[in-house]
Amino acid sequence: MVELGAGELALLGAAGLLAGMVNAVAGGGSLISFPALLAVGYSPLAANVTNIVAMLPGYGGSALAYRSDLSRQRHRARALGVAGAVGGAVGAGLLLVSPAALFETLVPFLVLAACALLAVQPLIPSADGGEDRSGTTAMVGLASVYGGYFGAALGVVLLAILGLMTSEGIQSANGLKAALSLMIGLVSAAMLAVLGPVAWLPAGLMAVASLVGGRVGGAFARRLPADVLRWTVVAIGTAIAVRFLV
Repeated sequence: MVELGAGELALLGAAGLLAGMVNAVAGGGSLISFPALLAVGYSPLAANVTNIVAMLPGYGGSALAYRSDLSRQRHRARALGVAGAVGGAVGAGLLLVSPAALFETLVPFLVLAACALLAVQPLIPSADGGEDRSGTTAMVGLASVYGGYFGAALGVVLLAILGLMTSEGIQSANGLKAALSLMIGLVSAAMLAVLGPVAWLPAGLMAVASLVGGRVGGAFARRLPADVLRWTVVAIGTAIAVRFLV
């Protein structure tokens, strides 16, 4: 049982707020919220499970900020959302039955690969005629397994996939990323809330804070020029990878 005083609660609230903002802009907010849970005394498994549940409202807040972009790509969002839900369930199941050590070893390399994809995206022609490239659903599904298992930098991975595999600009892709993150989070959080060691006090506190942060961060991201948003994502993703490597 972890005892939480006023200082620990303030730290967790601030981490949830900032994580929600970062998730709305690029993804990677778990690099803030997960270590904060570790810092106040939770085990890695409990911190990971609690973090997945806590970050869910932040995804909702950022998706709300992009509702106008999402309204014109509802069909794509529904189709990819199914893949996201299935992948999120598989990832959460893996988290509940297997150790995280091997997967966490792969995290920085996955994130660096996603950043590279996003960095070179302007050099690669997007899908023509409004049709997604073959394999989009499968790639989103695989990313969703990762999101249900650990989730740090899920937004970076999703944004790289959507930028390369669809005809949407980065702002529209960022809105779709928020909606998919919400779907993945809903499924994985539901499973973990029932079967995982969720610490409910910090989860509730950080959930409220991440909702506010996601709403504010999403509104801020919509005002960024496409190139600024792209390189902000690359910078955040690279920092995440370096942090995991060290």
